Amino acid sequence: IRLYLRDEIGRMLALVGSLKSAFLELAKKECGVVFSGYTHLQKAQPVLLAHYLLAFWEMLARDGARLRDCLKRMNVMPLGAAALAGTGLPIDRRYVARLLRFPAVTANSIDTVSDRDFAAEFIFAASLVMMHMSRFCEDLILWSTNEFGYVEIADAFTTGSSIMPQKKNPDVAELIRGKTGRVYGHLVAMLTILKGLPMTYNRDLQEDKEPLFDTVDTVQACLKILAAMIGHLTYNRERMEAEAGGGFSTATDVAEYLVMKGVPFREAHGIVGKLVAFCIQNNKALTGLTLKEFREFYPGFEEDVFACLTVQKSVNARKVIGGTAEETVRKRIAEIEGRSS
Repeated sequence: IRLYLRDEIGRMLALVGSLKSAFLELAKKECGVVFSGYTHLQKAQPVLLAHYLLAFWEMLARDGARLRDCLKRMNVMPLGAAALAGTGLPIDRRYVARLLRFPAVTANSIDTVSDRDFAAEFIFAASLVMMHMSRFCEDLILWSTNEFGYVEIADAFTTGSSIMPQKKNPDVAELIRGKTGRVYGHLVAMLTILKGLPMTYNRDLQEDKEPLFDTVDTVQACLKILAAMIGHLTYNRERMEAEAGGGFSTATDVAEYLVMKGVPFREAHGIVGKLVAFCIQNNKALTGLTLKEFREFYPGFEEDVFACLTVQKSVNARKVIGGTAEETVRKRIAEIEGRSS
């Protein structure tokens, strides 16, 4: 199992790398596009599409680190533990380990025979890979609806309906989302197999193969097809940018404007909350208010408040490390490319 898993983790790491590259290339392509970020499925603040895409690069980078860490613990030679007490034959375990390219040998034969930690740990790491892909696919499915209209998935990754001729269903994204539950099931199965076993070997351990092998096959297939699908996405930049300023998405910028003028944030939050309520009641946007109307809620508002209401200004104000300003995002892209070269 260890020899098999060592090879398959290597293949999986390569596929994770390919998916990271797909996200990076798409982020570079869409770097200037602004859209509305969401919390609670409600419009929150304007962000760069590239910043959103790079979030998945970061998730996959952690996935790769976890898989490499798992590989270190798994890559220890068990040969020589025999049934449970260790072999009585005069073998040189370290010599055999060198032949099989294991950097170390296990230290306790009882632990060696009963150990499937490495298998459970691998399936857990694989589950997180699937979870990250599933979260992207969930957004992709939602954004490809007519109601959002943010992105179009290429025909090769969708299907029609057997009844409704107008339908274009995001089947590949839905299957990745669905197969995530399948891998989660394998993790629970593995842990359940192990939880009540007396030391050391029991025939129950024959049941570790199916969840392990199917996890490998499922995750690798999903990594391959998602990378391919990402390379054929078409984002509706005009619609995304048109929607970016809706839902009072620059309200936080007005609160921060007040903070910069010395207003405590709690008070600024309350002022802007009342402003937004006034806009809703009067069917207005923040950009549609006059300075006189702003001053009815706080006399310290000046003409410069209107500058912070633009979507582009909101995005580019967030220059902190990890922020969504275009300058910061482009710098992060350069860092990633520098690391890869």
